[in-house]
Amino acid sequence: MKNSKIETLEYVLNGLMRRYSERVPDVNKVADAMIAEGIISERNEIENDHVAFRTMGVPQLGIQSFEKIFLHFGYEKRDFFNFEGKKLNAYWFSPPQPHFPRIFVSELRVDDLSENAQRIIRSYTDEVKSDPADSLDLNDGVVVDEFLHQPLWRTPTWEDYEALQQESEYAAWVIYNRYYLNHYTISVHNLKEGYGTIQEFNAFLERIGVKLNDAGGKIKISPDGGLLQSSTVAEMIDAEFADGSTHAISGSYVEFAERKVLPQFAGIPIDKIERVHRRDGFETGNADKIFESTFTSQTMKAEM
Repeated sequence: MKNSKIETLEYVLNGLMRRYSERVPDVNKVADAMIAEGIISERNEIENDHVAFRTMGVPQLGIQSFEKIFLHFGYEKRDFFNFEGKKLNAYWFSPPQPHFPRIFVSELRVDDLSENAQRIIRSYTDEVKSDPADSLDLNDGVVVDEFLHQPLWRTPTWEDYEALQQESEYAAWVIYNRYYLNHYTISVHNLKEGYGTIQEFNAFLERIGVKLNDAGGKIKISPDGGLLQSSTVAEMIDAEFADGSTHAISGSYVEFAERKVLPQFAGIPIDKIERVHRRDGFETGNADKIFESTFTSQTMKAEM
């Protein structure tokens, strides 16, 4: 792949992380504590396992639109996931080079919601008349970066947000936050001894006062035992709505992942282990509970 595409991808990912870090205090809190504890010496030592985005599943948006950006940069579309209860579809995308994060993109099956919720959502998403990814110059990092941080539709009213929240907290999150980075993920398995398992890292996080999502338990474990995940509870942000009112709503959060070495590579010395030797992909059961990091069932606990 041409270096220019890789450089543009780096620019876009750096832009995402810069704005996300400003919006989610736990990002800096965890990184600063890792340095203070001597786990790492500087931030760029943190391996980003994956980043995640949420979208609305309507004809001109959703995964089919969003994926065009990262497919252009060499990402490859991988497994499909169905979250029945939450009415979501998702895919993950593997990166063009191993130092880049995986990407996880989900979409709300808008057609599966009540007529009232559909009407509310489409009153906003219908403002987007055609697939916006088709008109982007994907070779211009500044253009792509700005697109991922601009509103796609008007600011919602509090009444509409609340109505969606009653039926789908995911819908409410997207109607306000749009394409904001939903989370990034710290890989813990390559960290120094004493911090390299999800259990050890969770203990460190709770010691520094980080609140963890406990939906389905603080540690989400795949059936094969190869993928272990945890996450913070989403930061509450002061959101201004179209009617001029301001309310505290869920913003974004931080995730943590431990990927075990695959059985066929068990004999490889630990200092020779690379990403390709570890459990890849995602797990529906794990992700289902991670989604709840932005749900009031978690954020209300964190406020107590």
